[in-house]
Amino acid sequence: MFQQKQNPSPTYININSPYPFKEFSDAFYQYFAKKIPLYNGAVILCIGTDRATGDSLGPLIGYKLRHLSYPNIYVYGTLEHPVHAKNLGETVEMIHEKHPNALVIAIDACLGKMDHIGYITLGEGSIKPGAGVQKNLPPVGDIFITGIVNFSGFMEMLILQNTRLSLVMQMADIISSGIKYSLWRYYQLGKKLS
Repeated sequence: MFQQKQNPSPTYININSPYPFKEFSDAFYQYFAKKIPLYNGAVILCIGTDRATGDSLGPLIGYKLRHLSYPNIYVYGTLEHPVHAKNLGETVEMIHEKHPNALVIAIDACLGKMDHIGYITLGEGSIKPGAGVQKNLPPVGDIFITGIVNFSGFMEMLILQNTRLSLVMQMADIISSGIKYSLWRYYQLGKKLS
């Protein structure tokens, strides 16, 4: 649920700002275009469960991205087949075996400060899923995307279960659309420019 300390500083996008889709897609494109040439394809790892509204951000995004058809781009973690605390370790092992040297884009919901609810963060580095609900899971990702869906500090599991679905859906729409647009921009427009 929390990301580890990252370098350089992550990008914060308020989903209630005038142009959150543009801000997100521009930022994601910059991170992706910089990193992808160093890797053999990319895995979009959407972490979470549909059993708690606040933790459904990852599976909702995976559901929206499941039909991506770019070469060497793979999506794991959907509403039908979520990646959560119980299967994260084995999923990460499978990704390393099946997609060696792939860029891993880890996506998860997180809890944060009250005035940061509704912000998407993205940056270089890994996230530590489950930290917000006291679960000890391995850090994952070369690029991270998190959505701050509610506040932390007290009864986190109850907070996640009582998070507004409208907020989670709005974030899922911005993130999934921004990723789709950025991939199109990179793979289609990039080819025409080179």
